[in-house]
Amino acid sequence: MAGILAWFWNERFWLPHNVTWADLQSTEEAAFPQAEDLYLAFPLAFCIFMIRLLFERFIAKPCALGLKVQANGPQKAQPNAILEKVFTAITKHPDEKRLEGLSKQLDWDVRSIQRWFRQRRNQEKPSTLRKFCESMWRFTFYLYIFTYGVRFLKKTPWLWNTRQCWSGYPYQPLMPDLHYYYLVELSFYWSLMFSQFIDVKRKDFGIMFTHHIVAVTLITFSYVTNLTRVGTLILCLHDVADIILEAAKMANYCKCQKLSDLLFLTFAVVFIVSRLGIFPLWILNTTFFELYEALGNFPALWVFNVLLIVLQILHCLWSYLIIKAAYKAISKGKVAKDARSDVESSSDEEETVPRSKAPHSAITTNGTSDANGTNGYLTAATCSEEH
Repeated sequence: MAGILAWFWNERFWLPHNVTWADLQSTEEAAFPQAEDLYLAFPLAFCIFMIRLLFERFIAKPCALGLKVQANGPQKAQPNAILEKVFTAITKHPDEKRLEGLSKQLDWDVRSIQRWFRQRRNQEKPSTLRKFCESMWRFTFYLYIFTYGVRFLKKTPWLWNTRQCWSGYPYQPLMPDLHYYYLVELSFYWSLMFSQFIDVKRKDFGIMFTHHIVAVTLITFSYVTNLTRVGTLILCLHDVADIILEAAKMANYCKCQKLSDLLFLTFAVVFIVSRLGIFPLWILNTTFFELYEALGNFPALWVFNVLLIVLQILHCLWSYLIIKAAYKAISKGKVAKDARSDVESSSDEEETVPRSKAPHSAITTNGTSDANGTNGYLTAATCSEEH
């Protein structure tokens, strides 16, 4: 085990030339990031999750009810043993041949069976109240941590001059405010890593799971290597769009359609400017070029940049989907509903359209998160309004 740890923490990989771990041990004069500090993120992640539960129950829920957010879930399907057996054991989306067979067996018309399956699927969907509470929690956290980040960064020289991120590196003392900022962000993403399995299920679950892994890895990696100055810039940059996204979703759940449309379009602009403009020109420029000029080359630097490139690829994917959604919204004169609700339409019109040919538009965003993100972005919306 000692040999494995020695191999893993090889100084030639993690640190610039002629720098050792002993050089970065905290003393009475100066504190430096230590890998063991990150263990605090796990109990703190649990605390954040517990705070979330209390917040959603005692703050978000009363707010939602006060705003007349729908508290009840979708209409329940009438009990039927035969259809229930098909639904649970065979398929949730029966084809035309199976529908005709069930129609003869039950003496029901096909439309009634289609309606039953749709209602039964919707029973497993979360209520609007639950989605509102989840979005309000994320909105509150992102607003708090973004405000904290801005207040901290405006006092630092590297906000205005990214070359200051590498001044004196790696012998940059760990400031208490920076330590707190990092630990809270890391703990929040750890809480998302686990809570996403019980949260409202999104169609971009796989992408968001990848995003959370990259976010946790980046935060951890940058802390261990003391790349925390540029790390704070990345964290703050990613939080801003997620605030607007969660606000747009809350407005949607409150049926404030015009406000939701405005917020979504604002989110689209902020997301694209911050992730496709500022991030590569500000962050990638300093990590690829200014860092190399200041310190030369070492393996950990390339791993860090590869992780940033993966993050940028996710930015490009989400931006494409957001632009596509915004274009459709503008062309139709309105922003389609937030399909991350995943509630199917119950209109009779949809019943006459085969499922594989049902019209739909795609609003997909994260989630950021985020870096949004973030915590999930808008995905595949149906044309029929839910409002």
